[in-house]
Amino acid sequence: MDQHHIPVGVGGEGGIFPNGTILPNVGGFHPIIDQGMSTAGGCRYRQAIPVGLRGHQDVNSNYGLRKSFLPQGGRKYTPLEQPTAQQVMISAISAGPTTVFLMGAHTNFAIFLMKNPHLKKNVEHIYVMGGAIRSNCLNGTNSTQSEFEQCSSIGNLYPEDSNPYAEFNIFSDPFAAYTVLHSGIPVTLIPLDATRTIPVSKKFFVEFEKRQNTYEAQYCYQSLKMTHDTWLGDQFHEVYCMWDSFMVGIALSIMRNSQSYNGENEFSEMEYMNITVVTSNKPYGISDGSNPLIDGLAIPRFNVKKNGVHAGHVQMGMQDPFCFKSGKGCQDGYTVKVTGPEAARVLVATKAKPSHDSGSLLEKEFYNSFLDVLNSRMQTGRFNISTQFPYYKEVLYKPDIGKKLMGKPVVYDMDMSTGDFLALLYLLKLPVELFNLKGILVSSTGWATSATVDVVYDILHMMGRDDIPVGLGDVFAVGQVHPTYPATGDCKYAKAIPQGSGGLLDSDTLYGLARDLPRSPRRYTAENSVEFGASRDTDHPELRQPSAVDVWKSIVESLDPGSKITILTNGPLTNLAKIIHLENSSSVIQEVYIVGGNIDNDDNKGNVFTVPSNEHAEFNMFLDPLAAKTVFESKLNVTLIPLHMQKRVSSFCASLTGLRTENGTPESAFCWRLLSRLRQLQQRHSSYHHVDVFLGEILGAVILGGHQHLNLTYNFKPLKMVADGDISNVGQIIIDEEQGKLVKVLESLNVAAYYDNFAEVLRDQSHQSAVIGSFQEQERIWTTLPNRTSSCFQ
Repeated sequence: MDQHHIPVGVGGEGGIFPNGTILPNVGGFHPIIDQGMSTAGGCRYRQAIPVGLRGHQDVNSNYGLRKSFLPQGGRKYTPLEQPTAQQVMISAISAGPTTVFLMGAHTNFAIFLMKNPHLKKNVEHIYVMGGAIRSNCLNGTNSTQSEFEQCSSIGNLYPEDSNPYAEFNIFSDPFAAYTVLHSGIPVTLIPLDATRTIPVSKKFFVEFEKRQNTYEAQYCYQSLKMTHDTWLGDQFHEVYCMWDSFMVGIALSIMRNSQSYNGENEFSEMEYMNITVVTSNKPYGISDGSNPLIDGLAIPRFNVKKNGVHAGHVQMGMQDPFCFKSGKGCQDGYTVKVTGPEAARVLVATKAKPSHDSGSLLEKEFYNSFLDVLNSRMQTGRFNISTQFPYYKEVLYKPDIGKKLMGKPVVYDMDMSTGDFLALLYLLKLPVELFNLKGILVSSTGWATSATVDVVYDILHMMGRDDIPVGLGDVFAVGQVHPTYPATGDCKYAKAIPQGSGGLLDSDTLYGLARDLPRSPRRYTAENSVEFGASRDTDHPELRQPSAVDVWKSIVESLDPGSKITILTNGPLTNLAKIIHLENSSSVIQEVYIVGGNIDNDDNKGNVFTVPSNEHAEFNMFLDPLAAKTVFESKLNVTLIPLHMQKRVSSFCASLTGLRTENGTPESAFCWRLLSRLRQLQQRHSSYHHVDVFLGEILGAVILGGHQHLNLTYNFKPLKMVADGDISNVGQIIIDEEQGKLVKVLESLNVAAYYDNFAEVLRDQSHQSAVIGSFQEQERIWTTLPNRTSSCFQ
């Protein structure tokens, strides 16, 4: 859209002290009442948002369309250089009168108001998409019923049994929404009441398909169509609405008619209402452990009153027993009509207006305007990825194996932490005669979100291994899935992973270097087919993203008679635990190398630094202890590469020394850049104090490489996994002579030889070097008249 001048604010590492003191640059990763001094934390409200399909996985990749359609610009996320959300707001609002649009949780803006009250005068108006005040269930109901009886279920959380009142944006941080609503700044609210009157109707959908005259229209339609095609059931046109776009349309129309006091606009009927946001449930003032604003505090945080509206029970999650006791559910996030001192006067959209053109097939005025604006040639998009470069072409690179005798079959199970990508590059460098990497299983319960699988595809593309299948595992640890709605679940263990620096934000972007990799034609996609259990076929069901189980089964079927698989795991054991339960799976597994675990004693401390009470667990085991227990109690031949051995090879200096050479390879240069960035970040900011732990994750790959000078020694020990649910000890491994399983444990190695071998293999230009070294190289190819001859398979 040629809008490079617009700043983008993301995250921030500031925190909030127990006394309510707000430090600069709080990142908004957690609701205000739960925000502490870390970006790691629970999912009290966030657990209502689906994580896998039709949730974070699809949204983070826009169903796979983001990478397949959008061009690649010059700006990108860079750790510690990316402006934070608070910095961007302060800069923009300090400049003068400002109108604010809120189309998600209100956390960032509420923190801004609380931290910068002197700038509130510059905010002229706030437009909010969110909330649910009253619904259309009033239409056609018995007029003798009370409004509560008629509309007791007005929100959009699902399943709704614990809270039938809240809408997602407000529910994500009710206290923040209350702060915004009661700020004294004029607010216009576009709630579900209004958006439910403007669904994506069949007529609008058909007309949208006909009108795709700009790149932005094409992208929006393709996104909408993919949502439609992957929707569960047949109610898409009735329940999927024009939420955020309708809010923007109303806001802009009101702003064009700013002389109107009553919010007249082209698209919606409006009404002033006295409302508030429910932040806690009655009875107020009773400390039951659910409310961080008052529980255990002599003085409540943020000066809230001990018996006030913020001092009741705060919903703990989607299965909170408190919410089921009354039979009516909790009301956290409910934008309810009230009278008295708690009321805030708000302009509320109530109903979409019909089309001015009585002959139009589109019955709502906003339908017409939306398509007109989106297809306007003013300020239109310049290109998509396929038109950005004159010779753009998607090519799959596959190795010419010829008559080579393939080495032992290996499956690599990774969770996409930084160390896992370094290990992957090492594995791809090994001769196929020694090491036949048959497939990659991605654990989505680890140090990155499931959509980060795109980076795995890009690494494989860079190394000319587009033939290697990649399977996505379950997004929840064993026992953490919601009992009736498996798209959601708890984060009892996953909450230990930081959301911000050194955690998911950096892993998902490979510390800002992911966009330097070449773009693979393969990518995560929501495409699917009825054959694999989908509600309907999408346009390209052959592009379906396989699951970890799918890939495992295909690998087993491809084995030569008598062959067995060696598995290397570098993340939580979620995938392996599931595979064990498949019929005959254990019989085709030769051995399993587990990079992880910490054998509990006074000398060996764990690395779950965000859970201080748990001193002896290692992250991979902690993130899914029940899966680890399943593996440790199985009959598999397990070799453990424990944390204390990983720490012996976690020197940035030693790792970088061998890679620092002009006679290397694109892959060794990339590893050097990535390790250098980690080292610099560790030196610059305390949030990166732990990143040297990722270096130890390479050890398993190097051991599999079989270098003769590593001088490896092992001992067999009877080990038992602690998985009883106590957060202070789950994930620990203890020696148990009576009940423990005899496990082969790495005891020593030649550290100098390890560092030498890691660097030598990556620098080796004779084996499996990168086919295409970077996105910059890809750009040169796409802007140069192509050579018609190629040794690659398309």
